[in-house]
Amino acid sequence: MKLHAFVHAHLPPVPARVLEVGCGRGDLARALARAGHRVVAIDPDAPAGDLFRATTLEDFGDPEPFDAVVASLALHHVADLPGAVDKIVSLLRPAGRLILNEHAVDRLDEPTARWYLEKRAQIRPGAPRSLEHCLHEWAGDHAELHGYTAMRPELDRRFTERFFAWMPYLYGELAGAVTEPEEQALIDAGAIQATGFRYVGERQLTQSA
Repeated sequence: MKLHAFVHAHLPPVPARVLEVGCGRGDLARALARAGHRVVAIDPDAPAGDLFRATTLEDFGDPEPFDAVVASLALHHVADLPGAVDKIVSLLRPAGRLILNEHAVDRLDEPTARWYLEKRAQIRPGAPRSLEHCLHEWAGDHAELHGYTAMRPELDRRFTERFFAWMPYLYGELAGAVTEPEEQALIDAGAIQATGFRYVGERQLTQSA
């Protein structure tokens, strides 16, 4: 399921008040607004327009609570993960929803890395092909990012899971060498690990704003 369809499927009915964290170019925010939702989208480099505010989650504030917060490939980048999740809780109404599309950077095991190297060689023939080098490079490139094992406990402390699925991710880095369905088939067969996930949680009523 494409990202837009996934988010639409898990949002409250129109016209929900929705905050998108890390909106990038704003494509998802505009699509949600066209569907009738009341959208605020934030990013330090947010585009111009009424929907957008150029700010970080840490600095963002709004007096009216949101029915849902959407974040795609944003949460693993934040410096203070517990603080960021607490901030999301504070912005949601009671039982409001958090909808995540995320990268599980800590799930590149050796079989997945071997497959990744093989596919990467098709689009980058000169790239190093050593498994040890690949794993070392991956660890270095993702050292400052939060993995699934860091994100999941923070979510569980504040939200009740309503949906979870492991998802393909590496096809996006291997464009031209592999498709999303091909990666999904290997995940389903247990040949490689999924390095993406989607999550929907409902704010626990015990969490104060």
